[in-house]
Amino acid sequence: MVTFLPSRPGRLADVPSFTRAIGGAESNVACVLAAAGHRTRWVSRVGTDGFGDHLVETISGYGVDTSAVTRDGSRPTGVYFRTAADRAADGHEVVYYRAGSAASAMSPDTVADARVSGGKVLHLTGITAALSADCLALLRHLLRPRADRPLISFDVNHRPRLWSGAEGPEVLLDLARGADLVFVGEDEAEAAWGISGPAAIRAALPEPAVLVVKQGAAGATAFAREDAGGGGAAPAPVDEVVFVPAPSVEVVAAVGAGDAFAAGYLSAALRGLPLRERLRHGHLTAAAVLTVAEDLGTPPATERADRLVALDDAAWGRLRLGPGWTSAEDEEVRTP
Repeated sequence: MVTFLPSRPGRLADVPSFTRAIGGAESNVACVLAAAGHRTRWVSRVGTDGFGDHLVETISGYGVDTSAVTRDGSRPTGVYFRTAADRAADGHEVVYYRAGSAASAMSPDTVADARVSGGKVLHLTGITAALSADCLALLRHLLRPRADRPLISFDVNHRPRLWSGAEGPEVLLDLARGADLVFVGEDEAEAAWGISGPAAIRAALPEPAVLVVKQGAAGATAFAREDAGGGGAAPAPVDEVVFVPAPSVEVVAAVGAGDAFAAGYLSAALRGLPLRERLRHGHLTAAAVLTVAEDLGTPPATERADRLVALDDAAWGRLRLGPGWTSAEDEEVRTP
């Protein structure tokens, strides 16, 4: 979608002007991964309008392959407006104009399997599933078991306002159970499924090989299935459980942080880094977005991120990240 960011805090009714930007969970992840040096492809549909041009040109500018994006001459590109307040705050407002959008027409018939094959990871989110029955059918089609299926990453991204009925939570739980790697916020698991705590969330989602529970400013917990080994024909799987606290961040806006976390984690996973380091990279990439007003931020250079990830626990706990930290040359200012 095209995102309109408010020129000042306050109610949408009171904001006099907006700045145009880009937004969208999957495209955010693709842009951040491309900025980190990975080959990425964004698969979607946009209208044959100026907003569609803006999305394709901007996302392509990040280094993302947009050749699989199709243009729809009969449907517009989706847009949305939001306030400056945090999504969890009472003052947060968001208004979507995406019913009947070009993206809502995605389906197994309009998105060829060839467009989403060939990669190591296919990243999906629950937002797409909420757009239309056809979009939901597409996600179910992509999640079906098959021999040539890539590793499927799924971010639950529960957005109640996008669902027309009450079936959203159940649908999202079903989709998550079919993925290999799942990201879910502890707060959204509570809101969607009435489940509290990482262990309880894992109990409700035992199927994915890896489950990452994002716990806001506290940190994140990952559950990674391991073969228990030992005797017996089918030993029960056990989890490696890793919790990594988040660094202290001076938050400018929280929108897009979850997408950035997923991108940072995936980047580290594609590099074959251990679970603890994947979570730390996720936190750092999220911090790059938390410290800017837009849905996308400039991730830290890989070499610098690797140095921060390698800090011992005490030094990691002293990290203080504020606006401009990804480009600041003096790390000691941010890591006293």
